[in-house]
Amino acid sequence: MTPLLLGLIGLALALPVPALLARASWPFLSPTTGVVLWQSLALAAVLAISGAALSTALWLVTDDHLTWWRIALHVTILGVGVLVWMRFWWAAWQVWHETAERRRRHRDLVDLLGEPHGALPAVRILAAHTPVAYCIPRRRDARVVISQGTVDALDDDALRAVLEHERAHVRTRHDLVLEAFGVLHRAFPRPLRTDAPLRHSQVLVELMADDAARKVAGDGALARAIVALAGGVTPAGALGAGSDALLRLERLRDDSPRHVWPAALSLTISAIVLIAPTILLAVPWMLHAWQTLTA
Repeated sequence: MTPLLLGLIGLALALPVPALLARASWPFLSPTTGVVLWQSLALAAVLAISGAALSTALWLVTDDHLTWWRIALHVTILGVGVLVWMRFWWAAWQVWHETAERRRRHRDLVDLLGEPHGALPAVRILAAHTPVAYCIPRRRDARVVISQGTVDALDDDALRAVLEHERAHVRTRHDLVLEAFGVLHRAFPRPLRTDAPLRHSQVLVELMADDAARKVAGDGALARAIVALAGGVTPAGALGAGSDALLRLERLRDDSPRHVWPAALSLTISAIVLIAPTILLAVPWMLHAWQTLTA
């Protein structure tokens, strides 16, 4: 039963559970723990399906009472687990290589076309009238890019909020969070995945950067910046300040951005989905497998 139960848990965490969580608004109240929750669900799904595949492989070589339908069911579970792991490592390579190359080219382009900011050497100002702001994350020599239209449209406080928002993305490496979700998203075959974890993680990192910006410039300045940049285009591989304007503005109406219960609930669910299957299913199976192999 262990392979079947782990397989069902993995499929539940890959499809119906994220679909239900995507309808909830409370994870947005605590974006940092919200990211942890979404990461835990995705990781637990991969681990559960991998555990199902591993236990299936052992069962097929140790069970003395095999029937054709049990063999067919377990081979299917084993195949899904192997496919997920193969796609995981291939996706990890693809996401890392594609993102790094895309950012390298774009960074070279903005260095060529943009004007350096006098006081902020990592900032490039593009000669475009449309308000745009985004960052190109990198371990070293990251870039924050704004247009001349952004400079003209914003007052000093709002511009400070934009720059701090983008610097928060760079400083706390939100790009690595999104890349991890991108890898997990690609790892699952299309019929076994949902876009909810990837989409919600993108929103949550914007809220995390907003929290950093509002501490520096205040809620009003950040709100003006969000409105001015709403609908701005963000290049692929970059993190922009103009997305999800309505949700971000609604959250700024909250006078108390720190919420204890959503954070506690996110961390509790994260611990349950990661620990419970291991304690209840994986550990007993490993003990049984060890006894079987050493008997």
